[in-house]
Amino acid sequence: MRDVKKRKGRLVFIALFLMVNLYAILSGGLYFFQENLLFHPTQLSQDYTFKFDSSFEEITHTTSDGAHLHGLYFKVNKPKGTLLYFHGNAGDLSRWGEIVQYFVKKDYNVVVMDYRNFGKSMGIMSERALYEDADWWYAFAKAESLKTATSLYIYGRSLGTTFATYVASKNETTQLILETPFYSVEDEAISRFPILPVKKLLKYRFPTNEYINEVQAPITIIHGTEDMVVAYEHGKKLYDHIKSENKLFVTVPGGGHNDLINYEEYREVVYQILGSNSL
Repeated sequence: MRDVKKRKGRLVFIALFLMVNLYAILSGGLYFFQENLLFHPTQLSQDYTFKFDSSFEEITHTTSDGAHLHGLYFKVNKPKGTLLYFHGNAGDLSRWGEIVQYFVKKDYNVVVMDYRNFGKSMGIMSERALYEDADWWYAFAKAESLKTATSLYIYGRSLGTTFATYVASKNETTQLILETPFYSVEDEAISRFPILPVKKLLKYRFPTNEYINEVQAPITIIHGTEDMVVAYEHGKKLYDHIKSENKLFVTVPGGGHNDLINYEEYREVVYQILGSNSL
C-alpha cells in the first residue's frame, strides 16, 4: 500500500511539475515573442521600384529617434477627398499599394504607409513609437487635404484600426472607417490564452476601445461573420462600446478577414460613404 501511495504521489508531483513548466513556457513565449505574434512584416530593399497603375509619390520621414518611415501618396486629378489608410499586420506596400487602388479609382487621394520594419521603413518598434509615427502621417495627410481643399477620411484595417482610431480621437476627420477591428490586443490575447496572466505579459496593448469614445466624427465598422483572425464578435463588441449614436455597424455574411471587398455589403457601404461612379 505504501508503494502504491508513493507511486501516486510521484505521478501527481510529476504532473504538477510538467503543468507548471508548461505554464512558464507559454507565459515566456507570449512575453518574449509577442512581436512575432503581432507583426508579420516583409522587408523591401531601399532601391525597390514600385509599379502601380496610378501615379504616386514615395514619402520618407526620419523621426526624432532615428527611425526611417516610408509611405506612398497616390494623387488623382480633381480628388473627391483624401484618405489616410492604416494597413494590417502583414506584408508591405507592394501589396497594400495595390489594395488601396480601390479607393484611388474612386477619385480619392490616398496616403498609405509601412510601419517600422515593414517594407522600406526601419526603426525600433514600440507601441508609443507607432502612435507617434501615426501622428506624423496624420499631419502629412491633413496638410495635403488642405492643399487640395478636400475632406480627410481615416481608414484602418485590422491592426491599423488601432492607429486609425488613435489619430481620429485626437484630430478632426470627416469619417472614421474600421475594417475588421478588434476591441483591444489584451482582449484578443485573453480569448486565445485564457489561462495566462495576459495583463502582466503584454508589452503591446493597442486599446482601440479606450480611444474610440474620444472620436467626434461618424464611425463605420465593417466585419465579416466568418473572420478567422479577428472574430466577428470582437468587432461587434467594439461597436457596442461606442457611446456616440453617430455610428454604423455593417455585417458581411460569410466574409472573412481579407476578402470583404468581394462582397456587396462592403462595396455598398464604401459607396455610401465615399461615393463613386461605379461599384
